[in-house]
Amino acid sequence: MTYHMVPGAPTPVGPFQHAAEDGGWVFLTGQMPTDPAAPDAPLPDGIEAQATRVMDNLKLVLEGLDLSFADVSMCRVYLTEFKRDFAAFNAVYTRYFEPGKLPARTAIGVTALAVDALVEVDCIARRPDAA
Repeated sequence: MTYHMVPGAPTPVGPFQHAAEDGGWVFLTGQMPTDPAAPDAPLPDGIEAQATRVMDNLKLVLEGLDLSFADVSMCRVYLTEFKRDFAAFNAVYTRYFEPGKLPARTAIGVTALAVDALVEVDCIARRPDAA
């Protein structure tokens, strides 16, 4: 097992690495809508802005590991306001994937998230050369 901290990616909000890798499978820690350049700054307002920041943070981690969203096979989405934000989140989320090549996904409504975020997303990727 290899553990990764990606330079330039957001500082984790808890005791964990950005990713753990085993046998070509890469398990990315859930990302929050924090700004990697200003981790103590207020979170963006609204689900669209927070979803964009979360997906951009995932992109930073993926790219830091020489991966992309095309390598993602599974995502888990956590929303604090599921009914209100589900459709708006999906509108942002789908922009990060090639049409017709969306990964498997679970979306979960939760009562709260770290740093009072509205959304968190984690994912599993597979190295193309590991197949």
